[in-house]
Amino acid sequence: MNKKLLLIIRIVIAILLIQTLRFKFTAHPDSVYIFTKVGLEPFGRITIGMIELIAAILVLIPKTVWAGALLTFGVISGAVLMHLTLLGIEINNDGGLLFFMALFLFLLSLIVLWCERKKIPIIGKLIKF
Repeated sequence: MNKKLLLIIRIVIAILLIQTLRFKFTAHPDSVYIFTKVGLEPFGRITIGMIELIAAILVLIPKTVWAGALLTFGVISGAVLMHLTLLGIEINNDGGLLFFMALFLFLLSLIVLWCERKKIPIIGKLIKF
């Protein structure tokens, strides 16, 4: 993949992760509602916010892109799963915005992870394609 396009995707991932942090760290009512519904309020909300902050930073650093993408993929996989099982697609009349943003981040992190797969320690050397 084109290095400039990959950089743009990485920046978009970081921006999307960082822009949701203010909701998590300020205990916004929507964020509290979501994490209460899945049984993770308040510690899960704060912990996931910190993980997302770390992922956003890692995805921007050239040597740790793979780690940031993997962390993003893991956290967002959990978000998508929660939407599909406990929360539903639409939360507080948002029209599914949070769910579709999670799907978008899921796909972007998967693209970056695929492009950086050979840089993953140990596993990267085993990958031939």
